[in-house]
Amino acid sequence: MNIGFEGRVVLVTGADHGIGRTIARGFADRGARVFGCGLDATSLAETSGGRMGVAVVDVADQEAVQRFVGGIPPVDILVNNAGGVAGQTKRPIEDVTPESIQAIMNANAIGSFTVSQAVAPAMKARGAGRIVNISSGAGLRPSLTGIQAYTMAKHAVVGLTRQLALELGPFGIAVNSIAPGFVRSNPATERQWESYGAEGQKRLVEGIHLRRLGTSEDIAHAVMFLASDYAGWISGQILQVDGGRA
Repeated sequence: MNIGFEGRVVLVTGADHGIGRTIARGFADRGARVFGCGLDATSLAETSGGRMGVAVVDVADQEAVQRFVGGIPPVDILVNNAGGVAGQTKRPIEDVTPESIQAIMNANAIGSFTVSQAVAPAMKARGAGRIVNISSGAGLRPSLTGIQAYTMAKHAVVGLTRQLALELGPFGIAVNSIAPGFVRSNPATERQWESYGAEGQKRLVEGIHLRRLGTSEDIAHAVMFLASDYAGWISGQILQVDGGRA
């Protein structure tokens, strides 16, 4: 199977590090014209390497997103990868503040909605498009992070995926989601991994059928499949890329 994206315009959010960086570079390697956004200009420049257009954009800021999308060519493929725990750690529900909940919802669910909203009109006008949302195993079950708002937000991304697949399908737009398992891809996941200790790490790996953690490349490959012509009749699906769970 040879997947290529020559002539396609791809937008990847959260492209400044980790999985988003790998996704953006993967599309560029396969001939796409890639645009990436994130919150760290230096890291975005590192992702780009001069091969793609990048900009600092808060995906929860509707006006900023509209300006960014309006300044690039019409998007054929959108990957809503921006998200994460917004620097937060596990704490009892009684200690969670409204501000901390909103920060995680903005980074994950609101951002996915806002960028999808911005690219949809041009996709509808062309009668074609692909949207791939990065959710999480935490969008299908309780989260390993123990962060309540993260689980809420990722479940919301799953719901948004299914709703947009229904709404946009008649316009030739397929909308799907990848739900990654545990991937050590950024400082937050490294801190989480270290917090488990040796025994916890061993239990986590033993709970995976393939007996290994995932990589950013594992997730990027799944994204590119769903964005490719090989997935032309797949929509509204949540693909768990987690090595299998016991």
